[in-house]
Amino acid sequence: MSHLLSDEKVVEAYIDLRHRVIVLLRSLSPEQSRLVVPACPEWTVSELAAHIVGTPEDILAGRMEGVTTDAWTQAQVDRHRGESTGEIADRLAAIATEFDVVLPHIPSPVNSQMVMDAVTHELDLRSAVGNTDARESLALEVARGWLLDSASRKNPDFARKITDLSIDTYDLVRSLTGRRTSSQIAEVGLDERAIAQLLEGSPLHLPTSPVE
Repeated sequence: MSHLLSDEKVVEAYIDLRHRVIVLLRSLSPEQSRLVVPACPEWTVSELAAHIVGTPEDILAGRMEGVTTDAWTQAQVDRHRGESTGEIADRLAAIATEFDVVLPHIPSPVNSQMVMDAVTHELDLRSAVGNTDARESLALEVARGWLLDSASRKNPDFARKITDLSIDTYDLVRSLTGRRTSSQIAEVGLDERAIAQLLEGSPLHLPTSPVE
């Protein structure tokens, strides 16, 4: 059984998410834009914002060689270095019309993975600036679906156990994307060892101290 949401829901989720991110970025002060993001300590708020806009930019430009690698994301950060979060928000808004033509044609499950990455980083931004909004969203449901679908291929028994548990979607997604420590994961009733195994071989890992 696939846990993925429909392509129509994925498109809706990304458009809603993009609007929220634009509003958030335009609200930030210069001081907030320079804060280090605890979940991505190699980046400041403005640098993480550069990655968020860089993904649709690269899709539109066909710059997909090395997708998801450190070099690919670093090029996005470098491209927007020195820009304010407001300027990055304006760029994200400016490419919306063009990107929304392409968006429905991004195949599944890549489209869901893109939304999972984007909403993970939306929440990283919010955590960095002390904003607790958007802990329920369609994008989080899309992320949950992609993460469970991925888990089903790697550890079907664990994926089935997750679906039987009544765990808040926000807590589940944050736990499955390396934003929670082993003890935080255990506190919500999840198997931290199984999650650590799921993350092996990916860029994600469990933090040794809380990041939110």
